[in-house]
Amino acid sequence: MKPVFIDTHAHLQLSHFDADREEIIHRACEAGVEKIIVVSTDVTSSRQSLQMAEKYPGLFAAVGIHPTDCGKATDEDFAVIAALAQHPKVVAIGEIGMDFYWKPFSQEDQQRAFIRQLHLAKELDKPVIIHNREAGAAILQTLHDAGINHLSGVFHCFSENIEYAQRVLALGCHISFTGNLTYKKSTLPEVAAQVPLKRLLLETDAPFMTPAPHRGKSNEPAYTVHIAEKLAEIKKILLAEVAQQTTANAIGLFDLGTEGVEKSVKSKA
Repeated sequence: MKPVFIDTHAHLQLSHFDADREEIIHRACEAGVEKIIVVSTDVTSSRQSLQMAEKYPGLFAAVGIHPTDCGKATDEDFAVIAALAQHPKVVAIGEIGMDFYWKPFSQEDQQRAFIRQLHLAKELDKPVIIHNREAGAAILQTLHDAGINHLSGVFHCFSENIEYAQRVLALGCHISFTGNLTYKKSTLPEVAAQVPLKRLLLETDAPFMTPAPHRGKSNEPAYTVHIAEKLAEIKKILLAEVAQQTTANAIGLFDLGTEGVEKSVKSKA
């Protein structure tokens, strides 16, 4: 039986995919990726994500305002996110968090937007997808200051050390790696080896973070299999076991439906 995968983080609404979006979804299906969560960064992309999720039964949406967009977000924008988030095909709030690499807005602006969307997720009982770029300590401190000691969600594109991973797991969150796990000089395999399989998710972050052996090309959900293969190598288990457990993890965390991408693509043919 062919392994089944779920890409829990892709940006299929971006213009990178305008020329061949249908083909990319089909290739994902052919690779065994039966479900994809289309993740957003602002109001416009959130609307686009939901439109795609409505079109394809195997696609789902996450809506939210990214830290690099939060400073220009208005109260009306946050109200739109809250309204969109109530749609049954919206399975998470995200991606949200903090980013000190680009430093587009102050730490205070990022914290306010982060906390506001954490409260929205709690109100709607939806998990969060957390973006962390060079802001790991600030994110944990923000959660602590907000009195949040347990959180349903995932720290995506994980790039921290083992100690940080343990703190994330203690919060109750999952962890997902992108193509960064497959790079030759990456130290992340050492981290992944210590994370229980039942707390791992698969993601591509397409079109970014392309895994080996396709590095240098645009990433796409079909490449989820390469992340899974690397995890199987690290943990010295069969690919089928990685597929089965990470798929169960994603379905459980995001409360995904049972209909896959393949049927939706065929229905559009």
